Amino acid sequence: MDDDLHFQDQSKLPELKLDAKQAQGFLSFFKTLSQDSRAVRFFDRRDYFTAHGENATFVAKTYYHTTTALRQLGSGSDGLSSVTVSKSMFETIARDLLLERTDHTIELYEGSGSNWRLVKSGSPGNLGNFEDILFANNEMQDSPATVALLPNFKENGCTVGLGYVDLTKRVVGLAEFLDDSQFTNVESALVGLGCKECLLPVDIGKSTEGRGLHDALSRCGVMVTERKKSEFKARDLVPDLGRLVKGSIEPVRDLVSGLEFAPSALGALLSYSELLSDESNYGNFTVKPYNLDSFMRLDSAAMRALNIMESKNDANKNFSLFGLMNRTCTAGMGKRLLHMWLKQPLLDVDEINARLDMVQAFVEDIELRQDLRQHLKRISDIERLTRNLQKKRAGLHHVVKLYQSSIRLPYIKSALGKYDGQFSALIKERFLEPIGIWSNDDHLNKFVALVETSVDLDQLENGEYMISSSYDSRLLELKEEQESLERQIDSLHKKTADDLDLLADKVLKLEKGTQFGHVFRITKKEEPKVRKKLTTQFIVLETRKDGVKFTNTKLKKFGDEYQRIVEEYKNCQKELVQRVVQTAATFSEVFESLATLLAELDVLLGFADLATSCPTPYTRPDITPSDVGDIILEGSRHPCVEAQDWVNFIPNDCKLVRGQSWFQIITGPNMGGKSTFIRQVGVNILMAQVGSFVPCDKANVSVRDCIFARVGAGDCQLEGSGFHDVGFCDGSAVDRSLMIMVEVEEGLMMVDWWVGRWWLRGVSTFMQEMLETASILKGATDKSLIIIDELGRGTSTYDGFGLAWAICEHIVDVIKAPTLFATHFHELTALAHDNRGSEASNKKIVGVTNYHVSAHIDSSSRKLTMLYKVEPGACDQSFGIHVAEFANFPEAVVTLAREKAAELEDFSPATINADDSSKEKRKMEFDPDVVSEGAAKAHRFLKEFAELPLEQMDVKQALQHVNKMKSDLEKDAESCNWLKQFL
Repeated sequence: MDDDLHFQDQSKLPELKLDAKQAQGFLSFFKTLSQDSRAVRFFDRRDYFTAHGENATFVAKTYYHTTTALRQLGSGSDGLSSVTVSKSMFETIARDLLLERTDHTIELYEGSGSNWRLVKSGSPGNLGNFEDILFANNEMQDSPATVALLPNFKENGCTVGLGYVDLTKRVVGLAEFLDDSQFTNVESALVGLGCKECLLPVDIGKSTEGRGLHDALSRCGVMVTERKKSEFKARDLVPDLGRLVKGSIEPVRDLVSGLEFAPSALGALLSYSELLSDESNYGNFTVKPYNLDSFMRLDSAAMRALNIMESKNDANKNFSLFGLMNRTCTAGMGKRLLHMWLKQPLLDVDEINARLDMVQAFVEDIELRQDLRQHLKRISDIERLTRNLQKKRAGLHHVVKLYQSSIRLPYIKSALGKYDGQFSALIKERFLEPIGIWSNDDHLNKFVALVETSVDLDQLENGEYMISSSYDSRLLELKEEQESLERQIDSLHKKTADDLDLLADKVLKLEKGTQFGHVFRITKKEEPKVRKKLTTQFIVLETRKDGVKFTNTKLKKFGDEYQRIVEEYKNCQKELVQRVVQTAATFSEVFESLATLLAELDVLLGFADLATSCPTPYTRPDITPSDVGDIILEGSRHPCVEAQDWVNFIPNDCKLVRGQSWFQIITGPNMGGKSTFIRQVGVNILMAQVGSFVPCDKANVSVRDCIFARVGAGDCQLEGSGFHDVGFCDGSAVDRSLMIMVEVEEGLMMVDWWVGRWWLRGVSTFMQEMLETASILKGATDKSLIIIDELGRGTSTYDGFGLAWAICEHIVDVIKAPTLFATHFHELTALAHDNRGSEASNKKIVGVTNYHVSAHIDSSSRKLTMLYKVEPGACDQSFGIHVAEFANFPEAVVTLAREKAAELEDFSPATINADDSSKEKRKMEFDPDVVSEGAAKAHRFLKEFAELPLEQMDVKQALQHVNKMKSDLEKDAESCNWLKQFL
């Protein structure tokens, strides 16, 4: 049935109308185009577009879902697959390629025959040429940035030079920082900047170290564009920036001179984006240093885990934090700012509190909030309109939209001026005074006066954008001539009606057309009455069913003169429009500043609207610096989950207290709410640092510099690569070595090596866990927040538990960050006891506590009820077996399950009652010297393993080498029981 539908759709496709000569000319041109696998090329045929070759096949399969849409241009070996695309379909494809898929570029050609030229090109990071198409009927919600990276690898790490361009906000920036093999800082910068496209030197991807960088870019969904190494140069950068930026060049010179690699990255980016080839960019950009420490750092895993940005797969807008919080009114500006704020939460306590003060003011004053929101709804996208002015792409309608936004400012000022609450001084400083300055007689009022003087505002109701005739003496003169001629023509019309003894307008009509200009017309029924006079005194132009059109020398003379005046009036209008648009462009700085103010006001009002419109209102969090205070969330809820219609959300407390419950192990049954609980803590803290109220009864937040989240890794394994193809993960050397690794002090370096150097291109679920966990272990500090869910499930129970235990210890002892660790390993709850369970170490683990999500089983109905309450203490380990029992599992199966559980549990101090007889749990204990000897042997194995030149070995060589190493280790283990237990 689908095929039939697709086939029927083909009849609606534009027809490929090319004669043999045109087709031959185009084929010869097409052969001259260079190969570019990422470029989708379209050719403008005026009424429709075409794509050819591999592009045609791609369009047909991807967007028409059938190859029957393909047509053949030419014949035989010279034939070229082609597909036609309507204008509306072209817009759909452009939106999908540049905004959704972000793995292609678009090129648009104009011409005919064999003469075609590239007129527009666009990429996910450079939408400028296609903005009118992409956002014609919808708002521009995000402001994508293009980034260039120049990594410099050394033995002690990697220094990364970064340059970026944001065309929407007209900002260029630089940054330089040290990074690890996981490129955690690069990932945070890409997320914070909203990067969609990244330039890299062409040889980076071929190096072993560069693969980690490519993986980081892939995790962020960034399109990689490779450029020649020679393009990454800083020569002439300062004079080039001097042409682009406003004001003095000295601050730019100082910024560039203090950086080693970033200037070269920015140099490549300026060349790629061709900013300097467009003079409208001159003097309209600002240069900013990008400081990683200015905002909370978020990586791609945290963005996914906390559902911060919307996905096209979301069932409704409230599935994502952005979708829920987006209550903005302005056309696009507020949305883009909210996007940026959610990717760049604040670290400065004073600045966070300033935002919270303003939100509180709007929450408490309902009338103020509603008034301001009503006025903001009438504000256009000032940022984009201003950019059109600067790019000289604006028309009179753009100027009028800016005028209509400008005349709302007095109302906004008036509403803000009426507020006299406790935050009036702050609102006056942040909004009232700046808006007053930018809209005074020296700034915006001049623009308003210009428009009111120059534009015929009365014609706006008719949808016409015209210069007022009173604005220019020549225009006024032409207008008067036109009106005089209209009166003379009207007089001639009446006189002719009298001469022909016909009623003017009713019978003798005066018409104006493109073919004959001004003419008289009568119906064919009336023509016989005046035929004699028509033939002697008039010139008959046309006789048709609808009547007879005729003229005379006088009307023709008047008509020709009228047409001349109209043309001159149009040309004069055009010149005046250009003059008005040019004058309006001089107000760009005013509009940019106002856009920033209004967008911020819009987002803060949106926060207040969200806080008050929920069934359970949000509360203001108390914010403390990162080195003091605790994280206390009383009655906290997940904002997105509680917003779903089918959810009756049960709130929970989270108390992360330094030295007491700073590290929380959360156990409990699947579907019991562990994941939702730990995510909601992360979301609440992020919302607080963005400056929003939070879904809690009471909240205290010690500012976090970073949120690391390892929640439910998706399987992104690719075929034909990685461990799975060579068999290493099937319980052999690599897998087993992980268990040994976590038992030795330096063992965590193995995770570092493994995820940093292995040649993986495809990543299993377990590998994804390890990649994300390695980022946490390297990037987290005591000022971060760590959220880990079900770590270690992708490997064997022993290996997974060993990893989880070692990682927990490392976080508690070394990183010391507040952590929520949800796990299915109930044995981990032993961490909360006074010591490590090993006589070899008497150090205590401070600040580890157990929590569990509770559930209830009704003994009479045997129904399981998840209570979704987080309570102190570890979960009942036999819970799963009880569930099986109440689910009517055979009694023999339940009994066997209890026995096997008792055999396997070695870490808990509790006992298991299998058949009414108690069994003490067995625990393996070893002499400290034996442990030390085994650890040394294990460490030797890991070190040798880490130094293998795997990138220079084929699979067979690698297998042979590792099998020999494994065999040697097994021989060593024969004399060491501690090591033997793992093998």
